[in-house]
Amino acid sequence: MFGNLDLSVVWAGILMFAVFAYVVMDGFDLGIGILFGAFSPGRERDQAMNSIAPVWDGNETWLVLGGGGLFAAFPLAYGVIMSALYPVIIAMVLALVFRGVAFEARWRDPAHRPWWDAAFTVGSIVAAFCQGVALGAILQGIKVVGRAYGGGWTDWLTPFSVLTGLCVVVGYAMLGACWLIWKTDGSSQERAYRWAGGLAMGLLLGILAVSLATLGLEFDYHRRWFTYPAVVLTAQVPLLTSIIAWALFRSLERRREAWPFWLGILLFLLTFAGLSISVFPYVVPQAITIWQAAAPRESQAFMLVGASIMIPTILAYTAWSYWVFRGKVKDEGYH
Repeated sequence: MFGNLDLSVVWAGILMFAVFAYVVMDGFDLGIGILFGAFSPGRERDQAMNSIAPVWDGNETWLVLGGGGLFAAFPLAYGVIMSALYPVIIAMVLALVFRGVAFEARWRDPAHRPWWDAAFTVGSIVAAFCQGVALGAILQGIKVVGRAYGGGWTDWLTPFSVLTGLCVVVGYAMLGACWLIWKTDGSSQERAYRWAGGLAMGLLLGILAVSLATLGLEFDYHRRWFTYPAVVLTAQVPLLTSIIAWALFRSLERRREAWPFWLGILLFLLTFAGLSISVFPYVVPQAITIWQAAAPRESQAFMLVGASIMIPTILAYTAWSYWVFRGKVKDEGYH
């Protein structure tokens, strides 16, 4: 049915798309959770919560697709990565569960709302930090012996992974602030404007720090970025990042409402492109390529039929839900 199509490359593309969709869509609502404790109790917190109430559950669909797709399409990589990152993944999942419970309970248990608000904030920070740590642990390399993880219980915990964890927290917070600029008004929007510029600067400094630190890792990141003729292509990434960053700060200065959010997404897209340049075609850098990790071709072909139906369906539903709940958040909210 698929002829000579390289299904491993196709599935790598699908998973990259799913991960990016999750980072963008769940990133901004995690960012709102990260900032949540800084809002005044009452109208400001209710506005922030109501801005994501109709869509936050659907945003996490992409995390399920990414994790399930990795297990089904690249089972060897799934086994190695999960074995290396069990503590981080478990902490992330528990934080997401805790955050979800707090989201619902704050409306149904107003007597303990301050506690639920704190749980929502802490859960968001921990989940975002764990995702960044997982990214850093993969980039710095996972020890593989034979076809299994050969490292220790805490190999994932290094200064580099902590740095990437903090950068993801700052990046998500920036997206959350930009979303609130677009979706709220009054004092909530004013706070978001004040925060967005500083968070964007923090993200850019974090990108620079991670980029420089990455060049010192054992994997051949330096060769991928600076050898000719690859450098002709890779040089465009920092150039475009600088242009988008300038446009983002300019849009904040001119008090645009929707532009900062979309420009923030473009910044994330460029960092994602940089990560792809750094690691492709490896799933586990310097250890396992997408072809070594791939499931049998027949399995990938069978799953691709389902994915070709489900992904457009998810995209259509997501677009419809965002369209229905477009515009500014109303004070009465969605609770």
